[in-house]
Amino acid sequence: MSGTSTVEKIVTIVGIRFRPAGRIYYFDPQGGSYSTGQYVIVETSRGVEAGRVVIASKKLAERELSDPLKPVLRLANEEELRMMLSFKSKEKESLVQCAQQVQQHNLPMKLVEAEYTYDGSRLTFYFTADERVDFRALVRDLAATFRTRIELRQIGARDQAKLQGGVGMCGKTLCCSSWISDFGVVSIKMAKEQDLPLNPSKISGVCGRLLCCLAYENANYIQAKQDMPQMGTLLDTPGGHGKVVWINVPKESVEVMLESGVIVQVPFKQQRSDTTCGSCGTNGGCKGGCGTGGCGTCGSSAGSCSKGGGGCGSCGIGKQKVSGSKTLQD
Repeated sequence: MSGTSTVEKIVTIVGIRFRPAGRIYYFDPQGGSYSTGQYVIVETSRGVEAGRVVIASKKLAERELSDPLKPVLRLANEEELRMMLSFKSKEKESLVQCAQQVQQHNLPMKLVEAEYTYDGSRLTFYFTADERVDFRALVRDLAATFRTRIELRQIGARDQAKLQGGVGMCGKTLCCSSWISDFGVVSIKMAKEQDLPLNPSKISGVCGRLLCCLAYENANYIQAKQDMPQMGTLLDTPGGHGKVVWINVPKESVEVMLESGVIVQVPFKQQRSDTTCGSCGTNGGCKGGCGTGGCGTCGSSAGSCSKGGGGCGSCGIGKQKVSGSKTLQD
């Protein structure tokens, strides 16, 4: 049987976004060519909607798609754009009317936002609640009031912050409402890895959940700590011998407690000797063999090196040299 080569299928896609900083969905342009910034009418699982092109038509391997492509029906015309703006202007008023209905039904829910489709065929209300809410009677009253299809969607605290927007403790617009399209995984382990105080008020965002930005530099901290001396490592500094008691990744330095009890700040610059032990690979060398106490620089077996070389065996294993130190003032 002769072997057959599999040809990878390539498809043309266009990226559509329905909300600012929202998730990007791929659609089939069906032979059309669309540019970024244009509004198009597309077919979605929730019906026909209008979206903004954020990724112009391009080719993509079919294996990279998670779902079958739905079609782009056409470019939105001027009348449809005016209609979309008209219904957009009614959303705040609709939210107020819905809030009054919620109060009348005495439902434990907090309304966040109202959203019309471009043609007004559907009105969606987003809300938060601590528990499941039976809003069937409310939906009937809202349908009679607005005379359109009504949907109520319960969202979480992060989605609420994304919809409402705001300013974070850094003084900038919330990441989730300005550029994050999908929420990533954020854990308390990331705060510990970056040596941040585990105070909820310090590491939580306006949504009450862990800050999304904890994930931004986490990988860099992990990599940096792998290259730096670990806590408890013995170091030789210009101020004397000591033990690492703190690691400062942003400053690329470590704090070392000397034998005298003084803590010095040492810029991390590990010095490696040109020689290496043939038995154990210890930096600094071991002419006399591993565990003999022989020095890789001068060959001394007395447990010390008269030439200032790297120790080994019983006198120098695990010791590193760093240059430059600064005493921390109390």
